[in-house]
Amino acid sequence: MKIYFVEDEVNISEIIRKYLTRENYDVTVFYDGETAMEHVGDPVDLWILDIMLTGEIDGFDLIKAISKANPEAAVIFTSARDQALDKIKGLELGSDDYIAKPYSPKELMLRVKAVLKRKNSRPGHMTYSDYSIQLDSREIRQGDKLIELTNKEFEMLLVFLKNKQEPIERKLLLETIWGKNYVGSDRVVDDLLRRLRSKMPLLRIETIYGFGYRLL
Repeated sequence: MKIYFVEDEVNISEIIRKYLTRENYDVTVFYDGETAMEHVGDPVDLWILDIMLTGEIDGFDLIKAISKANPEAAVIFTSARDQALDKIKGLELGSDDYIAKPYSPKELMLRVKAVLKRKNSRPGHMTYSDYSIQLDSREIRQGDKLIELTNKEFEMLLVFLKNKQEPIERKLLLETIWGKNYVGSDRVVDDLLRRLRSKMPLLRIETIYGFGYRLL
């Protein structure tokens, strides 16, 4: 999971960065709103935004930009100002959670895990690496880029996503995608997988020789 953390207090940002890294999150820290604004369209799972930032761009400006450039990203607001007003405004702008300063790093970690769990359990939506997958519309995006898959390529992707970390037998792929009555070479599995990997190179699919494949 990729997290962008916007905090102008260096000591706080370093402590939280270490905690997030320890939980195996991919973390990037921004110390001002201007720099963060340049990355609002990046394929990020979660933004943690301090409302009060040095410079002319604050957390409210950032969430407005994020909601337009990357509406799939979750947002947690932090603030040491008037908690009630900030919380209301943040929620109205679309934030997923709010935590008042000073907060403990452990509490923030719990909030982060809860928000990301809710984000990934949205009906009809899945994520993998930088990819955002809409199951109902079969639309796949990597940031602003739309990735077009054929029907069979998408079916293969779903098998891997729904069985992540599990070994998948070639026979299962063949029967699931082409049907149990398919007559022909099982090499079609390899050809289809080659095209899927070409279109979505961030998929970490390992080959289990003599058996099948596994999505890591």
